[in-house]
Amino acid sequence: MSLGRATPTVVKQRGLGGFPHQRLLLAQRLPEGDTRRGQFITCKSLRCVVRSGNHIESVKKKDVDLYQLFKTRRPIIGVVHLLPLPTSPRWGGSLKTVIDRAEQEAVALASGGIDGIIIENFFDAPFTKNQVDPAVVSAMTIVVQRIQNLVTLPIGLNVLRNDGTSAIAIASCTGAQFIRVNVLTGVMATDQGLIEGEAHKLLRYRRELGSEVKILADVLVKHARPLGSVNLNTAVQDTIERGLADAVILSGWATGDPPNSEDLELASRAAKSTPVFVGSGASWDNIATLMQAADGVIVSSSLKRHGNRDQTIDPIRVSQFVEAARRNFNSNSKNQTESVTSFKLHS
Repeated sequence: MSLGRATPTVVKQRGLGGFPHQRLLLAQRLPEGDTRRGQFITCKSLRCVVRSGNHIESVKKKDVDLYQLFKTRRPIIGVVHLLPLPTSPRWGGSLKTVIDRAEQEAVALASGGIDGIIIENFFDAPFTKNQVDPAVVSAMTIVVQRIQNLVTLPIGLNVLRNDGTSAIAIASCTGAQFIRVNVLTGVMATDQGLIEGEAHKLLRYRRELGSEVKILADVLVKHARPLGSVNLNTAVQDTIERGLADAVILSGWATGDPPNSEDLELASRAAKSTPVFVGSGASWDNIATLMQAADGVIVSSSLKRHGNRDQTIDPIRVSQFVEAARRNFNSNSKNQTESVTSFKLHS
């Protein structure tokens, strides 16, 4: 994904997917609207150098990775909860109703300033553990295509409860950019039973498809418990180093519950150059605290009317959340910039 019009440099390095491949990096001019327009970026190891005129600044490599996908270093991803789909217990019989609501919510998210959208079969509960019915795949594919006709944001998929294969297939065929996988590695006890991560299958399938779809993976996902004792540091490292996740997600214990700050800080340290997302419970009241350790946020419940997850997305609440988040991001960026040592280059 290009950052601009300048000629890219092709290098071989350990990429976002965790395995060596050729990747466009990064002697490219930033696009219109970015606060660092006119600068150039070169990357090596875990950090990048941003050059602006006669000054250079060191930034984290994961900031550049996020910018490539979301056009911002601190992405806010909104979630479209699809109404019950065909074959689910509460399926209402009208795919048009599902599509109409999904389109309305996607437009509300985009107009409110969200940086990306995840499309999720949230109301299909009770969920299957792994593979969903082909009718669900077909319906979600149609919804993705319809939303892509309305908004230009990066689109992701989460096929619940843990059908990463269908998600990456839909994304690859529609041109969506990323997926969310609830259990990529390990074993979790859930209301669907024991769910085993299948990173080995998913990563091989992505390679077979020749796909560049990014995988955002939950660590100790909500509505679930690990079978053994919890070691968050090891879980994060395994998800990245052994599961080859492109980013990790940390949530509270249930939908609408935020992770605690200590866990976020621990996850961020363990993840090193891999982005860490808040996966639940974010609101305009707590976003400043949550984002002190996280790189991005996935949000839905607090954007619904009256904060009720059964309601539709409220455009006003979207704008309020984005405003609160951006205010915090800008404040943090200013503080970080002031702490970075810059020096003048000799002409």
